[in-house]
Order: sequence, then structure tokens, then C-alpha cells
Amino acid sequence: MRITSTDRLISWLILPVIPSWVTPNQVTLLRFFLIPFVVYLLMMEEFRRGAILFGLAALTDALDGAMARYRNQITEWGKIYDPLADKLLVGTAVGVLVTKYVSEYLAAAIIFVEVLLIVNAFYKNQAEGKVIQAVWAGKLKMILQSSAILLLLVSLIFFIPSLIAAVTGLLYLSLLFALISLLVYRSI
Repeated sequence: MRITSTDRLISWLILPVIPSWVTPNQVTLLRFFLIPFVVYLLMMEEFRRGAILFGLAALTDALDGAMARYRNQITEWGKIYDPLADKLLVGTAVGVLVTKYVSEYLAAAIIFVEVLLIVNAFYKNQAEGKVIQAVWAGKLKMILQSSAILLLLVSLIFFIPSLIAAVTGLLYLSLLFALISLLVYRSI
């Protein structure tokens, strides 16, 4: 895998403080572990804590990828479960927040496409023995979705309803890149 500029930044800022015994798969497991706590905080409308925990969980996505590439620790398990953890994190946050504060239809469309991506990856892995790796469109989709959710949380924390239009735009853009990901994976 190619090392990205984000990987370089993470390797310079964060990786030096992470012990070598911590693996990328452990970071992915941390993201899975954090998801129920993020959902709980969002459902309880503890938006400040929820934003911090969601931001931390979203950051682990970039962190585990950079660790895997820099430390040459890419595994088949990570290729499958890292994207699943991303989709669960974003999908649950969209289900809780976007449904209530933006649009039920947009939330349903995002979750539907995320499920299609998961089913496609599972099918390709089981039926064809292929592991679907992230492509640029999927990575950009995750960045847009995470940014939109964090911006929505900022809107809720600081009572800035005018940010909802920007959140909506980011989410529609992320949906476009999710559909591009489906086309790249040749599943539709």
C-alpha cells in the first residue's frame, strides 16, 4: 500500500507516542469498543462528550491505517474489519443524529448505501475470495461523513442552526462518493 501525506503527518505527530506492541488491529478493535459509548452519549444528547468520543473514534481510522502501512502490519483481518468499524461508527451516528436533526430520508439513503458496501465486500470475500480494499472515493466519503457529523455536533453544542445546511451538503457529497465506491467495486 502507498503511504499517503496523512500517513506521514500521523507518523510524525502520533506514532512516536504509540508503543510498538500496539497493533493496527488493536486500534480497530478500540473503534468497535467505542461505538456503543458514542451511541449512548448521542442518544442521551450529551453532545460535547459525544463529539469528543466520536472524533477520537474517527481518528482511529486514520491512525490504524497509518500504523499498518508504516509498520508493515497490514493484515487480512484489518482489511475486512477496519472498513466495517468505519461503517458501524458512521452508520450509528447517522442513525441517531441525522435522522433527528437533518433528514430521515438522507439518513436512510446513507445507511442503505453503507449496507450495500458491506454486503458487497462480504460477497466478494466469500464468493470470490477477494478482500475489498479502500479506494480514494471510500476514504473521501469517510472524511466527509465524519466531518459532517462533527459539524452537526458543533451546531448542536453551540446552537448554530445555520450549520445544518453545510452538514446537509457534506452528507449529500459523501453519498455521491459512496455511490462512486460502489461503482469502483463493480457491485452495481
